[in-house]
Amino acid sequence: MYGPSVSAYTNTRKTFRGLERPYQASFKVQVELRMETFHNPDRFMSDLRQVLSQGRKRIGLLVGAGAPLAIRVNDQGDLDPDGKSLIPGVDKLTERATAHVPTNRRAALDAIRQELGADANIESILSRVRLLQQALGAAKVFGLDSNGFKSLACSICSGIGGVVGATLPKQHNAYSELVAWIGGAVRAHSVEVFTTNYDLLFEEAFERARLPYFDGFSGGSSPFFDPVSVASDDLPPRWARLWKLHGSLGWGVEDGVVVRGKGRVAAELVYPDHLKYDLTQKQPYSSLFERLKNFLLTPDSLLLAIGFSFRDAHICAVLDESLAMNANSAVLAFQYQSLEQEGPAVKLADDRPNLSVYAADAAVIGGVHGKWMPGELPKNWGSIRRSFWARRKPDEQPEFLLGDFVAFARFCALAQATDLVNPLSPNDGSSDGGKEVASGALPDCSNQDGSDVT
Repeated sequence: MYGPSVSAYTNTRKTFRGLERPYQASFKVQVELRMETFHNPDRFMSDLRQVLSQGRKRIGLLVGAGAPLAIRVNDQGDLDPDGKSLIPGVDKLTERATAHVPTNRRAALDAIRQELGADANIESILSRVRLLQQALGAAKVFGLDSNGFKSLACSICSGIGGVVGATLPKQHNAYSELVAWIGGAVRAHSVEVFTTNYDLLFEEAFERARLPYFDGFSGGSSPFFDPVSVASDDLPPRWARLWKLHGSLGWGVEDGVVVRGKGRVAAELVYPDHLKYDLTQKQPYSSLFERLKNFLLTPDSLLLAIGFSFRDAHICAVLDESLAMNANSAVLAFQYQSLEQEGPAVKLADDRPNLSVYAADAAVIGGVHGKWMPGELPKNWGSIRRSFWARRKPDEQPEFLLGDFVAFARFCALAQATDLVNPLSPNDGSSDGGKEVASGALPDCSNQDGSDVT
């Protein structure tokens, strides 16, 4: 349904240039023929709503740093559309995570930043620190030996934990809506959530909803990682799966075994490292990446990517290989920015027609680029359309909304509704009256794809 066949949902318009009068039987006039393709979001979202409302299809979510970035809170941690992001993007995360590095290691940190130049962010800095930690012995670089860089890495990880250890707002929020959708249907297959984020927001949302989930760990006193259970599919479908691809707060090592339950400030096993590919050969990373690959190799699986920038080379390699091996699986990438700004996702979609990119202004579907153009408004569809097509701001043109994690979660949660009385925004510009009781403004984020390092 979401693969290469898109002819039923795509309009192609021919535009002739160079003709200032009705066509005459003369070949002296040069005619420029331009094919301009449009995708109708109503058609695709109608199909997607049907899939989301049922429990028969195997569905996974790939959630990146843009998810917590989309949730706005005030200084008290309550939802506030004019507040700050629950967890900041990579630039602010870098600034805040390195702010409290001890003075005796600050010079080394500043030297590494200067050396990295424009590429200096929390991941590249930590990667360089760990590289120096492993390469040096008693010799010193930037005034620190191996133990000094080990201490610097611990300081940075502690700073990361302090930033991404934010808790969910007490109010109903996007995470709780997404979890409500996961638990709101009798399913033939578990919903699998793959996330690059270190935070504990999904864990909080599942536990508040009293919805069981499995994250690869087993036990009570010191839950240990169990790769055999990760590889198998023995738990009931009502148990969601939560796979932390880049590690998580609260993970630690005891006697050479990865355990969970070390608290929000424990950040020693967060993922950024210069040896990414080496790390993914070790537990728990090897099992988690293998789980992603196996999910995509399962026939008729659908992976929905939200808040993910497609800049993680290893995850993109897994997606590319798996989609090439299994033409019956599909990935739908919901991107916040314009199609032109979503280069990494578009590149992968050009290579793999079973990966579609849904950006704010346009889409790549089945390898075909086209701008969004809603069709004639069907009866009783206006309020539903407003859940995915509206103005982000009153003075802007309507655009596709589901690259915003808040809008995406609301769309999933209301997939079974036939008439939405709480559209996310009434600014769709349609002639349909609908029922306009807005549930909250869309957050104003310049980039909700993040950089997948939180």
